Amino acid sequence: MALSLALLVGLVLAAVLLVFLVVVTYNNVVSLQRRCERAWANIDVALKQRHDQLPNLVSAVRGAMAFEEQVLEAVTKARAAYEPEASIHDQAVVSERTSTAVRSLFATVEAYPELKSHQNVMALQEEIERLETLIARRRELFNNQVFQYNVAVTTIPGMILRPLLGWKTVDSFSADEQERERPVADVYAS
Repeated sequence: MALSLALLVGLVLAAVLLVFLVVVTYNNVVSLQRRCERAWANIDVALKQRHDQLPNLVSAVRGAMAFEEQVLEAVTKARAAYEPEASIHDQAVVSERTSTAVRSLFATVEAYPELKSHQNVMALQEEIERLETLIARRRELFNNQVFQYNVAVTTIPGMILRPLLGWKTVDSFSADEQERERPVADVYAS
């Protein structure tokens, strides 16, 4: 009788401990999912702000840079490729292409003192640079949240619960290998 009572108490304690572990793990993973979603939403806001500012910058420099049309066209094409509904990977690639085009535009602007002296061009350039820095910081935060989430769902006990609860790993915000190559911005090329 005493042995069966001890066994019953042991089983109840084990079940309570197991339920506690499942609840804690579930809450942790759901919290990390929400953090990933919030971090992505923050990136999306910054990408949208940059998307909205690029036409202003292009318009401000277009008249003075008529013969640098390919630089302006690259920025315009990169902006047109922005799709908020695209996958994280696709948005990362488009974002990196846009950043590359913007850096090329900035290098071109630097080569023209008459452009650098226009207050609106300088203000827009500073705003775009601020947004580029903001996007980079938010990417880093998103990738950190994704890392924490992926660790939680690929280690015990999350890995045991993952198939039962449908948890999947999340892709980090990263660009393709070719997008990582440093662009050449030769404003004096003919």
